[in-house]
Amino acid sequence: MSFKFLGATALVAALGMGSATALAQPTEITIWSWDIAASSLKASLEGFNKQFPDIKVNVQDLGNHQVFDKTLAACAAGGDGLPDVVTIENYKAEIFWNRFPDCFANLKDLGYTSEIQAKFPDFKRTELEAGDVPYAMPWDSGPVAVFYRRDYYEKAGVDPKSITTWDDFIAAGKKIAAANPSVVMAQADFNGDSEWFRMISNEQGCGFFSADGQTIAINQPACIATLEKIKQMKDAGTLTAANWDEKVQANTAGTVASQLYGGWYEGTIRTNSPKLAGKWGVYLMPSLAPNGAHAANVGGSSLAISNGSQNKKAAWTYLNYVLGTDEGQITMLKSFGLVPSLLSAEKQPFVSEPQSYWGGQAIWADILGTLPKVVASRGTAFQGDADGIYKATQTKYFAGGYPNAKAALDDAANQIASATGLPIAQ
Repeated sequence: MSFKFLGATALVAALGMGSATALAQPTEITIWSWDIAASSLKASLEGFNKQFPDIKVNVQDLGNHQVFDKTLAACAAGGDGLPDVVTIENYKAEIFWNRFPDCFANLKDLGYTSEIQAKFPDFKRTELEAGDVPYAMPWDSGPVAVFYRRDYYEKAGVDPKSITTWDDFIAAGKKIAAANPSVVMAQADFNGDSEWFRMISNEQGCGFFSADGQTIAINQPACIATLEKIKQMKDAGTLTAANWDEKVQANTAGTVASQLYGGWYEGTIRTNSPKLAGKWGVYLMPSLAPNGAHAANVGGSSLAISNGSQNKKAAWTYLNYVLGTDEGQITMLKSFGLVPSLLSAEKQPFVSEPQSYWGGQAIWADILGTLPKVVASRGTAFQGDADGIYKATQTKYFAGGYPNAKAALDDAANQIASATGLPIAQ
């Protein structure tokens, strides 16, 4: 029997040893991460070190943009300066695999078997693998939901269950704003992010690029309909501009009634606005049509092991625990709302339990229940180019610079084609 590709836990079990620490070597690994992602990793260490006390994990919270910039620079320098493990957002992942294929380890060589890969949904793995090489292991997902203030909706006589389309959302927003002075329906970072477009277009099965990443799809009918609806919401006052920090402040100050984000935003609301326990709830995202999809994904990350790491086995042991076990995933869900990608974790009792902060609603059953319906979306190596072009186009469109959404996205598609060399889907 060969143990060459078994992770540490599996290897111990295969050898019949009673303690997982028997094979552990005293070592330390360093991880770059950010915000609640970093906090979640730290929360997992107690459970991990009960099994592997000789592996010290040093989690460094550098901030999202800093991790991306430092990792990009380090890979460009041949991997010099990278830690053992790096947190990488899914939609940016292909930038690294395409530009720097030797910067990160092939996880198959460390124990990431096809059996383990099959424990994660396809949409999470799509951007983390190049051909048959898995460069990163799925971490959290970002199943989209509407987080809402129960009291503001109730005061306006709005039942969230009645909001099935974005037109319903606009109508509800008018009622809620009228009944709750100084409260806006929802917020979007129109100046610095493409978040609402990415969420709603993914719900419609569209995105910057086609599913195979070979053509530009941003001006397909579903994407055009998405941009039209976002402008309608902005013009109606349903959406007002706010960046990340302003949204967090609005949540705490009670000046916003709803936020549309991935499930990971649960931890942001709960940890930043603890005094509002019981006043928030969750419902499925509306769709463009009554019988349309009500599922999308935004955000979500992965963990990759640098090729230059001298502690690859220890790093893999940690990845296999924190991302590949129900215990690791549920610990992070409980602590900071990091939504599991591991399919088996969704069946854990905690997922179906009422959550006191959320008014006794079993929000995780509702949010995770949308995962099987999420359509895979490709970031490709050109994600940064496409995103920048889209944001500039959106700003111009909102300011009246295009006659309609089709003209705006046709222009964006042509710009992306010039920047990337990819053809526009017909």
